[in-house]
Amino acid sequence: MALSAHEILERFKVRSLTPSAYLAACLEHISLFNPKVNALTALDAEHAVSQASQASLRWKAGTPKGLLDGLPIGVKDLQDTKGLLTTHGSKRGRGNVPDRDLPMVARLRDAGAIILAKTNVPELGAGGNSRNPVWGATGNPFNPALIAGGSSGGSAAALAANLLPLCTGSDTGGSLRLPAALCGVVGYRPSVDVIAHPTRPLGWSGISVLGPMARTMDDLILMLSVCQGHDCDDPLSAPSNPDRFVSLPQVDLKTLRIGFSEDFGGAPVDHAIRETFRSRIEQLRPHVKDCRPVELNLGEMDRVFDILRAESFVAGFAEALKTAPEDFGHHIAENVAMGQSMTLTDRSWAHAEQTRILRKFNRVMDGFDVILLPTSPVSPFSWTQSHATEIDGQPMDVYYRWLALMYRGSLTGGPAITLPCGRDPFGMPFGLQMLGPMRGDEGLLAAAKAIETLFARTAETARPLPDLTALAASDIDLRSIVTHPPILKALVQSTTTSLRTAV
Repeated sequence: MALSAHEILERFKVRSLTPSAYLAACLEHISLFNPKVNALTALDAEHAVSQASQASLRWKAGTPKGLLDGLPIGVKDLQDTKGLLTTHGSKRGRGNVPDRDLPMVARLRDAGAIILAKTNVPELGAGGNSRNPVWGATGNPFNPALIAGGSSGGSAAALAANLLPLCTGSDTGGSLRLPAALCGVVGYRPSVDVIAHPTRPLGWSGISVLGPMARTMDDLILMLSVCQGHDCDDPLSAPSNPDRFVSLPQVDLKTLRIGFSEDFGGAPVDHAIRETFRSRIEQLRPHVKDCRPVELNLGEMDRVFDILRAESFVAGFAEALKTAPEDFGHHIAENVAMGQSMTLTDRSWAHAEQTRILRKFNRVMDGFDVILLPTSPVSPFSWTQSHATEIDGQPMDVYYRWLALMYRGSLTGGPAITLPCGRDPFGMPFGLQMLGPMRGDEGLLAAAKAIETLFARTAETARPLPDLTALAASDIDLRSIVTHPPILKALVQSTTTSLRTAV
């Protein structure tokens, strides 16, 4: 189950493994480990059987449907999937079965991917803890008592526990990067033009983007090459270019110019995380051309993010909250109230200040190829705790303030990625965040690939792996607390039996 997407597809090609056999193994693994971490929500096992069987026939005939033919994947529960329950982690969505796919999901399906499951999220994607009143909490595969991060926490946990080889995510203030860092996988926030996002309530605001998640850079780039593209309902998306990510530039680390910041202009960061970050910088320094600190105090970044985020919540939820306030948790209500307290003057200032922040960031990037930071300011904490309330002695004034290392980067509109690189002093995964210039996706991905290769050479900096044997032996069952009917083990077992018959 630890095979990469590339390895699985290569085995399909040489016919040493069939999609049906691999799906059967996935379902058995899911039945054992998903109750431990509660990463997957709705499951479409019966439909997946039919799709895997058809893919097996296509690979046997040497006529695969596309780059991902027969590969089961997970889709974040904020993203519409045709015929598969999509709740958004909200009581309002308990019975929501979309009649069409989100365009990104449609592209994955057209490439042959099997949409096997939805992945867990916070309620309506609000916050860094994937816990909601429908499906309950997602635990971290390295310690299921701790958070997996959010809002793409289910996707990150599913990847880390080897439940699925690829998963989708999205990111406003760190929702791809935080869970990837906390679970030891790769999460990529692309530039705003790369993946069409036609369901944004504010179509001209690029604060929210869609992106891929994987265990390795090669798998992430493969998925990105399928997801990328234009949609006429997203005015910020660029014309599709199927070859855009097929052949990335080769990066020689000896030519790489790296800037780094421990705190992105003064955001609070736990001392142990700072020390781990400094260690990674020192391990990288001898291998690159330039590696020096950079000042990232770019303006009033927190206030800008507050306003841009609040206005999107007003656009998305204010009317529904007015008619049925009982259907929403307090975080949603707080965000809407914040937005409704703001004025047109606030909004115009925020958009102007974001423009100034971008221009300052551009001047900084003139001297570097990438900028490195920690991803999370703290090690994972209990999922029973909504958010980090204090960091390094500094209290958080709102529940998402602890995500400043990530959301400040969102304001530039450029790409950002989190690479797993060893563990923090508490034994949990440590994620290295990398920022690139606006529309500099190819360069950032190439640099990340080179750094991943370097860090993979030593155990201290390589991607950490959870102890799945210990996880399987634990008596934890996070599925026991969910409020929506859970995945039925009997369904998984019967489906697995039918797959074995078909193989």
